[in-house]
Amino acid sequence: MTADLVQASWTRIDAWLREHAPRTFATLQPPAGDDEIAAAQEELGITFPPALVASLLRHNGALETPEAFRFSSGDRLLGVRGILGDTGFLRGIDQGLDGETEGYWLYDYVKFGSYDVTSDGLLVDCRTGRDSFGAVGRFFDETGTSFGEADSLGEYLAKEADQLERGQVAGIVTFNGRLLREAPLPVRPKYSADEPLPAPDEQLPELDLSYTPTDLLHVSHLDGHEELGALIATLPYEQVVEAARKQVRRLAVETGLNDYPEVEAALNAWERGEAPPRPDQTDPLALRLRAVLAQADTGRDRTRRWAAEQIALGIWGSPYKSVCESATVRSHFTLDWRADLHADLGHQPLPPIPDDQFWGALSNPAVDSSWYAAQYTQDRS
Repeated sequence: MTADLVQASWTRIDAWLREHAPRTFATLQPPAGDDEIAAAQEELGITFPPALVASLLRHNGALETPEAFRFSSGDRLLGVRGILGDTGFLRGIDQGLDGETEGYWLYDYVKFGSYDVTSDGLLVDCRTGRDSFGAVGRFFDETGTSFGEADSLGEYLAKEADQLERGQVAGIVTFNGRLLREAPLPVRPKYSADEPLPAPDEQLPELDLSYTPTDLLHVSHLDGHEELGALIATLPYEQVVEAARKQVRRLAVETGLNDYPEVEAALNAWERGEAPPRPDQTDPLALRLRAVLAQADTGRDRTRRWAAEQIALGIWGSPYKSVCESATVRSHFTLDWRADLHADLGHQPLPPIPDDQFWGALSNPAVDSSWYAAQYTQDRS
C-alpha cells in the first residue's frame, strides 16, 4: 500500500510538472537500479522503508541546478549518491557530538532531501521494529531533528501532489518553465484615500530624497531576480526606464497609493515624459508619501512603507534600482510579479539563470559588478 501511494503520488507530480513546469520536470532523474539501492542499504548498514525504495525506483534524485525539483520545504530530492553523501556527513557530525543525541541525528536516520546551501533537509526514520519506521522528519543544523511532516514518504508525496494541484492558492507559481513556491499572500488592510494633504509643517517621517538617476545598482540586487535580473542588466537603458515606470504604476495600483491624487498626477506626468520637479520634503507628492510613511509606521505595515519609498525612488532615482526594488516589493502583493516584470520588459527572450562568470563579464555603467569582475579576472588568470 505504501509503495502504491508513492507511485500514484509521483504519477500526479510528474504529470503536473510535465504540463506546467517542464524545465523542473527535466531535472528529475531516471529510476535507480535495484542493485544500487541494495548496495546503499548495505553501505549504510540499515534497511530502507518500502516507500523510500519505491521513490528511488521512480526517480533517482533531481539534478542540482537552479531549476531543480524541490519539495515545499525547499529541499531538493536526493538520489542514491546524494543519500549516501549527506547521510554520511550527518553521521560524522553526530560522532563529533560525543554520541547519538535523540533530538539531533541518529544513526538510523536517512536524509533524502537536501537544502543544499546548508546541511538542513528531509529525512526518513529507518529504525526497524518501531512505530516510527518510515516516518518523515526534517533536520535543521542549528536545532536538530523534528518529526511530524508525515507518517510515511508516500503520505508526504501525496501532500506535495495535492499542493501542486491547488496552484496559486497554495503558493505554487510557475515561470519560464520552472516550479517556484511562494508563501500565500496575507490579507492586507484597506486604506482610505480621502485624508486631506498634511500641512508642510506637520510632524511626519522624512522621505529619503537622496536618490539620483545615476545611482549605481549593486549586482546583488539583479542576481536575486535570476534570469530576469540578467535581462534587466543587458537591455537598453530606455527599455529599463519604461519597465520602471510600469512597475511603479503596478505597485501604486496594488497598494492603493494610486488613489491619492498627488501620486496619480505624478505618475501620469512621469509616463508622459515630463521631468519630475526637484524633490523637496514639502512638495505635495513628498507630503503625501510622508503621510503614508506615518500611517504605515502606526499600523506596523512595512510593505506599505516600502511601497511609498519605491514610488519616490522610481520618480527621482535610478531606473535600474527602481525596476528591481519595485519588483521585490510587489512580490509581497502578488504572486504574478515575475510574469508582470517580464511583460514590462517587453517579453524579451530570457537568458539562462546567470552565474558569477556572467556578472564578472557584465559591462553596464549603471551596474556595479566590480567584485565579480575582479573574481572573474583572477579565475581566468
